[in-house]
Amino acid sequence: MKRSLNIGILGAGSWGSTLAALLIGNAHRVTLWSWSAEDAEAIRSTGRNEAYLPGIDLPRELHVTTDAEEAVSGRDIVVIATPSQYLRSVLGTVPAAALRDGLIVNVAKGIEQHSLLRMSQVVADCIPDFDAARYVVLSGPSHAEEVIRRKATTVVAASTDERSTARVISTFMNDYFRVYASTDVIGVELGGSLKNVIAIGAGICDGAEFGDNTKAALITRGIAEIRRLGEQLDADPHTFAGLSGLGDLIVTTMSRHSRNRYVGEQIGRGTPPAEVIAGMRMVAEGVPTTQSARDLARARQVEMPIVEQMYAILFDGKDPILATQELMTRQAKQEVWS
Repeated sequence: MKRSLNIGILGAGSWGSTLAALLIGNAHRVTLWSWSAEDAEAIRSTGRNEAYLPGIDLPRELHVTTDAEEAVSGRDIVVIATPSQYLRSVLGTVPAAALRDGLIVNVAKGIEQHSLLRMSQVVADCIPDFDAARYVVLSGPSHAEEVIRRKATTVVAASTDERSTARVISTFMNDYFRVYASTDVIGVELGGSLKNVIAIGAGICDGAEFGDNTKAALITRGIAEIRRLGEQLDADPHTFAGLSGLGDLIVTTMSRHSRNRYVGEQIGRGTPPAEVIAGMRMVAEGVPTTQSARDLARARQVEMPIVEQMYAILFDGKDPILATQELMTRQAKQEVWS
């Protein structure tokens, strides 16, 4: 029989709330931190997180707090489910000592702007003497809206320490949520982050009615760009053919649940990017990650033409039709190249 663990989750959005329900269903005790006192009180009083998971009843056993230190202190596992660009500021509200003993499981997908750090690097930067063996990234094609309804889902857990990975698998896995193991933290983090950039492009294809051929080309050449940058950063290229690479890319570019695809679709229909983003409560991680990816690719001298055009559309106001034409008229190349 599995031991019941004491787990804290930082972030009460759709994914944090879904994982809280999943873990309680797996017989663990969960404390969920929300930055919003209003949202926290709504969950306590109604048993629902209507802002992020409308119509879904959360487990009665769920404890909700607005005190981040309370959420993480003395926990066997701390799950980080905040938007990636807020991770550093959230960790800054918690004493480092409260995070030194248990496992840290990160489910945020992004690359920090300006520093260009992956989430594992941000965690290490925020916690003095952090032991990387206690860090696990959990990623893959896993929309919260389906997991909360117990639709069959597979993800991957990656850590430099196989015992940490095994512990996360035993904690999270059940008959509708299957977890595979990996040792490639770099590749899993990059795949989960960069697919959001391509998903915005896929949404533009839908909104502008470019067609299925165009969208298929974008997805295929997008994974090629992700792999090129990943190899330059010492990731295992095979990771990008797996759940956190191609798997997550497929679901995020195709699903009606994808916030990033939605952003692109509205842009493709002619709505300015700033106006689309201002009208959303949920965070589309692909927008800031586009800037980070473009800066990282340039710093590493990796050619990523789709990322460059996505940056121009999102931040320079470039017409998506012109961006597509420029991609189509680039110099001919071998399909597979380094």
